[in-house]
Amino acid sequence: MARLEGRPVDTASIPVHPALAGLLTPRVGGVYGVDAASLALTLASGPSAAGAWCGVVECPDLGLTAAREAGIDTDRLVVVPDAAELWWEVVAALVDSLALVVVRPPARVSVRDAARLAARLRTRQCVLVVWGEWPRCDGRLSLVSSQWSGVGHGHGHLRSRRAVIEARTAVAASRRREVWLPGDTGHADPVRELAHGGGALRGSQARTSGTTGPQPADETESEVASLQLLRGAS
Repeated sequence: MARLEGRPVDTASIPVHPALAGLLTPRVGGVYGVDAASLALTLASGPSAAGAWCGVVECPDLGLTAAREAGIDTDRLVVVPDAAELWWEVVAALVDSLALVVVRPPARVSVRDAARLAARLRTRQCVLVVWGEWPRCDGRLSLVSSQWSGVGHGHGHLRSRRAVIEARTAVAASRRREVWLPGDTGHADPVRELAHGGGALRGSQARTSGTTGPQPADETESEVASLQLLRGAS
């Protein structure tokens, strides 16, 4: 942890996974929303692979195996699966010392509280990845569509998933990319770039996670189950 060790901290962009390179460039002090567990882990894997400490709060379905498979160094990962009513205090404490924190909010967050935490993120040079609803997002990754492969007529194992990801920010037109999430190797990999989507987030779209373009059906439970089946087949 650079700030705990007294080393300089990059105040610009953070490292990103190759599957997301050029699609979304998270900035230190920013808040980025996702609507799928795999996207949260992929965002965290970039800084983690570069040696940064990361944290995961209120995500009991995401175990260390899933984190490792996503490319996260679990030796530099702080996991708080159930912070209960203290989840906000736990997030604030981790923001003070880690480079990136993933949280799945168990309760609605007010605009005022989000603004206070945003100021703290900028001061402490941390990135917040929110799996779910959150006001004032600087960017958002959405899982537009996905298709698993490897299971045949009643036999076989889940092996890979081909997915389309959309990235939206307040300053650029939306972009889409087809990726393996994961591929046959168990890791995320880009497939191809797709045509640009709609315009940039504007007004309330840039500040709320509920109006950021096409939203697929909630895949939380099915995605976690699929990841667990995939791990069991390995």
